[in-house]
Amino acid sequence: MLTLNGKDHPLPADNTISGLLKELGLDTKPVVVEHNKVALFPRDYPNTTLNDNDSIEIITIAAGG
Repeated sequence: MLTLNGKDHPLPADNTISGLLKELGLDTKPVVVEHNKVALFPRDYPNTTLNDNDSIEIITIAAGG
C-alpha cells in the first residue's frame, strides 16, 4: 500500500512510477511526480521503484489562457 495524493492506494503490478502512471491512465499526460517528497524527472519514472508506505503526489499540468 502507498499513499497517493493523500489517500491509500495499492501498489501497481509494475511497481515503478511509470507503471503507476500507466495504471492511472496518466502515462501520456504531462504530470509532475513527487516520490517521498522528492520531485522526479520524467526520465526517472521507469527506474523509480515503489515500496510499501511510499508517498506519491501527482500533479497534472494543464495549459490555460
